Amino acid sequence: MLLPTFAQAASKPQPGPLQTLTVLTQAGTETFKVETATTREQRDRGLMFRTHLPDQHGMLFDFGPDQEVRMWMKNTLIPLDMVFITADGHVHRIERNTEPRSLRVIPSEGPVRYVLELKGGAADKYGIKPGDRIAGKPDPKADAPAPSQALRSRTR
Repeated sequence: MLLPTFAQAASKPQPGPLQTLTVLTQAGTETFKVETATTREQRDRGLMFRTHLPDQHGMLFDFGPDQEVRMWMKNTLIPLDMVFITADGHVHRIERNTEPRSLRVIPSEGPVRYVLELKGGAADKYGIKPGDRIAGKPDPKADAPAPSQALRSRTR
């Protein structure tokens, strides 16, 4: 686990480049603007220290091959919905309204490749349920962050 330095924690986190992610729900199609977290540093920082997340915005964590993933909310200041997604794009499960700053481990409860973090309550608001799927997964190379944007502590 990587811990942010005092300078990283004290600086105001800046959102990275946004890409479009489409979620195909039973009720219809929902489009989100997401940052991607594909490197260990990006996944370690995630949405830590953010005080606001706009509606229909989020972060997509890409862990590579399907695997058991464990998340937490350390230094995350806003409640989030965590949508666990398999490599083929199907929603495996959702952890709703996670508790800010909690050290409780939130498991994927099965192998997944992606975790989509959205504003707390978004999964219910937009009708996202297990079995739904994502389309048009973002290109991880399209928004590689600057080295100074190491992003949230995660456990694996």
